[in-house]
Amino acid sequence: MKLENMYQEIILDHYKHPHGKGLAENFDAEVHHVNPTCGDEITVRVTRSEDGKLSVSYDSMGCSISQASASIMYDQINDHDFEFGEAAVDHLIAMLQRSVDADEDILGDGIALAGVAQYPARVKCALLAWMAWKDAAIQAGFSNSTSVNDSDESNKE
Repeated sequence: MKLENMYQEIILDHYKHPHGKGLAENFDAEVHHVNPTCGDEITVRVTRSEDGKLSVSYDSMGCSISQASASIMYDQINDHDFEFGEAAVDHLIAMLQRSVDADEDILGDGIALAGVAQYPARVKCALLAWMAWKDAAIQAGFSNSTSVNDSDESNKE
C-alpha cells in the first residue's frame, strides 16, 4: 500500500469513526469557530485539571478533512498540558506550510494531513479544530508561560 493511500485511509477512518466527539457539560472555556470558505464549524470546550492538563471536548460538522482533523486533535492533545498542545498546533501549521517534515511523535495520525498542504483551500479545514483548541485554552487562562515569565523578570530589573 502506498503511503498516500494509507494516509487517506487514516483520514477516512477518523471521519467515519471520530474519537472524543461530544461536548462535556462542565468546562472552563468554550469557543465556536467557523471556516467561512466551506462552512465547516466546530465548538471546542476545555477544562483545566489541577495538574495543569487540559481536557478537550468538541462537536463539529463539515468536510471529511475538518472532521478527521478534529478527531486527530482530540487524540493528540486531550489530557496534555498547554505547552504540549501548543507545540502540536505549531508543528501542524509548519507541516502544512511545508517548512518541516511531519513528526509522528508530535502529531500521531496528524501526519496523514500532510497531503492537505497540496490544496491551499483545504488547509483551513485541517487547522480549524486545532486553532479552536488553542483559542479555548488561552481563554481558559493558559498561554505560553515561558514568555510571560521572561517578560516579568525583565520588568523587575
